[in-house]
Amino acid sequence: SSSSVRVKLLFFAKSRELAGKSNVEDFLVPRAEIRCSELLDLICAQFNLSIIRHNLILAHNEQYCDDLSETIRIHNGDELAVIPPISGGITQQL
Repeated sequence: SSSSVRVKLLFFAKSRELAGKSNVEDFLVPRAEIRCSELLDLICAQFNLSIIRHNLILAHNEQYCDDLSETIRIHNGDELAVIPPISGGITQQL
C-alpha cells in the first residue's frame, strides 16, 4: 500500500544537538515501502541534519540499514534512529 505511516524518530549525539530534540513521536513517512536513502534525506531536510547527512547511520527497529539503496517496509509505530558515528559525534561544540 502507498499510504503514509507514522513512526517514532530518535536522535543521538550530534544529530540530537542539530535537531534540537531527542525524539519525535509521530514523524510522517510518505509511504510504507521506502528506500533508506530517501528516508534519510527526508529526515535530514526536516531536522537540519544535511551537514552530517553522509556520516549518519539509520536504524529501523534497532536494525542498522547497512545499504542505503535498500528498500525497507515500515509500519505505524516503528522506531527509526538517526545515529552519527561515535567518533567525533560526542564532542560538544561550544
